[in-house]
Amino acid sequence: MIKKLHAQDIMIPEVHVTSPNDLVAAAKLKMMRCNVGGLPVVDEKQLVGIITHRDVLLAGGESLGLKVGDLMSKNLEVVDKETPIMVITRIMADKGYQRIPVVEDGNLVGLITQSSLIRALADSGE
Repeated sequence: MIKKLHAQDIMIPEVHVTSPNDLVAAAKLKMMRCNVGGLPVVDEKQLVGIITHRDVLLAGGESLGLKVGDLMSKNLEVVDKETPIMVITRIMADKGYQRIPVVEDGNLVGLITQSSLIRALADSGE
């Protein structure tokens, strides 16, 4: 039953990440090559932000020479592995987020995306 699932049940554990010191151009290229819409930003395993393809587009071509830390979103909504799926879906619906990092002691341990939620729903057979 889908309502019994938690973040750890639906998260993507192997997450592509970037560093706040990487160039925005490098992060954009990584997003394109990995076919993802955003990258969590980690500094020594600590989650410090997130950068999305939309952030890069809205900032314009000049942003490609900036560092990721200059453009990333810093005030993130995060969950832990035990957060119920219903709480996660409510956050995404209310805030319009497409991805939510899963953290443990400030360290990134996974990522929940709209696609992972849809996959969980499809797999539940409900």
